Amino acid sequence: MGREIIVGTRASALALWQTEWAVEKLKKLNPDYTFKVIEIKTKGDKILDVALSKIGDKGLFTKELEVAMLDHEIDFAVHSMKDLPTKLPDGLMIGAICERVEPGDVLVSREGLTFDQLPQGARIGTSSLRRRAQLLSHRPDLQIEDIRGNVKTRLEKIVSQNLDATVLACAGMERLGYGDKITQKLPYEVSLPAVGQGSIGVEMRENDEEILKIVKTIEDQEATWAILAERGLLRTLEGGCQIPIGALGTVDGDSLHLKGLVASLDGKTVLRDEISGKVQDAEKLGIELGRKLSAQGADEILCEVRRENEYEG
Repeated sequence: MGREIIVGTRASALALWQTEWAVEKLKKLNPDYTFKVIEIKTKGDKILDVALSKIGDKGLFTKELEVAMLDHEIDFAVHSMKDLPTKLPDGLMIGAICERVEPGDVLVSREGLTFDQLPQGARIGTSSLRRRAQLLSHRPDLQIEDIRGNVKTRLEKIVSQNLDATVLACAGMERLGYGDKITQKLPYEVSLPAVGQGSIGVEMRENDEEILKIVKTIEDQEATWAILAERGLLRTLEGGCQIPIGALGTVDGDSLHLKGLVASLDGKTVLRDEISGKVQDAEKLGIELGRKLSAQGADEILCEVRRENEYEG
């Protein structure tokens, strides 16, 4: 038997589901190893009374796990790909990007109304600047309310905070068994997803060939190409998960199509563009699309967003 592999994860219900999913697959594909899961609380898990955009997003849900990896307390960590910064700490790398489920956002409304049916001035709960900007672009009348917490907590806040609806990731809702509560899967024209949304990623130490060989067994090639393109776009625009940037890469054979979006917080200015090319050029395509959006004024929009949303602490 091989040695015991120590796996790090956040302690939220969704993080634990994702880690269990990854570990079960790894066990089947690497039967000579045993796996032990360790829960680690991150800054994003501890600070729940402040909007994400106000506490900064650099490694908000990853830093403590990364320290544990660099200290050799864990061998690798399982994350939502959308939580992984595009620039990782020295000594760490992405070992695998796993298969992607529906990457889009969904609406959960108290009265079962679709996005277009929501009443004038409806109150929508979300802490995502990306969602806020896109929703306001289509419905400037909406009142966007900051809400934090795990999926269960945010669903409960629809009632406790008298909201008309909230917007969440389809993947998290379905993985946790809340699919029946989804009112509407929002079209990408209404809400383009966050970079990497819908996929699970494995972060690990560089130059650990044994761990790399193990985690590569759960890598999904199509998801990897699509998300590498999205992350190339995000890195070029120097935006984190709390900046209003949306992206979606789709793969068809050896072709990759990438859509990108940058929006002002009030939704009044929305830049959209897209690009196609070969899957082998995934990252380059993302960089090129990022530069195209920059040339259209994305940098000015993002600078203004940062000024309006000064990070605290």
